[in-house]
Amino acid sequence: MSDATLRGKRAIVTGSNSGIGLGVAEALAAVGAEVVINSFTDRDEDHALAKELADRHGVAARYIAADMSKPADCRALVEKAGGCDILVNNAGIQHVARIEEFPRDKWDAIIAINMNSAFHTTAAALPGMYAAGWGRVINIASAHGLTASPYKSAYVAAKHGVVGLTKVTALEAAGKGITANAICPGYVLTPLVEAQIPDQMKTHDMDRETVIREVMLQRQPSKQFATVEQIGGTAVFLCSEAAAQITGTTISVDGGWTAL
Repeated sequence: MSDATLRGKRAIVTGSNSGIGLGVAEALAAVGAEVVINSFTDRDEDHALAKELADRHGVAARYIAADMSKPADCRALVEKAGGCDILVNNAGIQHVARIEEFPRDKWDAIIAINMNSAFHTTAAALPGMYAAGWGRVINIASAHGLTASPYKSAYVAAKHGVVGLTKVTALEAAGKGITANAICPGYVLTPLVEAQIPDQMKTHDMDRETVIREVMLQRQPSKQFATVEQIGGTAVFLCSEAAAQITGTTISVDGGWTAL
């Protein structure tokens, strides 16, 4: 993919001041896209992060605060950005509990941020994509959008919903130069996951490598974490001409998890 492939394209990446979202924004900026990064905070360091991206890759980059649990904020993000050519719905949160014990507020928040936000941003972004005759909607789903695990009812429900939304978006946009796809990562080594390793080592009385292999990556046959760079590279591919006829599908980056 040439360095100029995404020059002149604007990408919005939700939930992108760290982890997978930041990795995707970095990858898109590296191939010339203007990027808008986002989270619900509005700190100096958030705006500094956008400036660092801009300086590193020689592209325009902005940070726009928006709370992805609020429909109006989701739509306002797209409006404030001036629309987009590439929309990456990445924002997400997690909570683990049995169904009968799952807190109602946690359920509502996970559904709102992980699934509903993707609907609202997509609805706001599509008219501009239709007018331009080109667009890419990339939803960061999960291996849990294709399979399930106990104690993750809200997350699994939301990610299955994101996969369904992706398919409908693809069908409605078919033939208009717009594609919609979902990336389904397994465990990705983000700062959030990295921070869990010491506690898991203590809980299971295992060394780092053993707890990663036997506990955290139990369902990931490769026994290796995916990286944010790999997710970013997959997003860049989905924006390329080579992927122009890939739409309405899921791409698993999960070390073989969903092959089981």
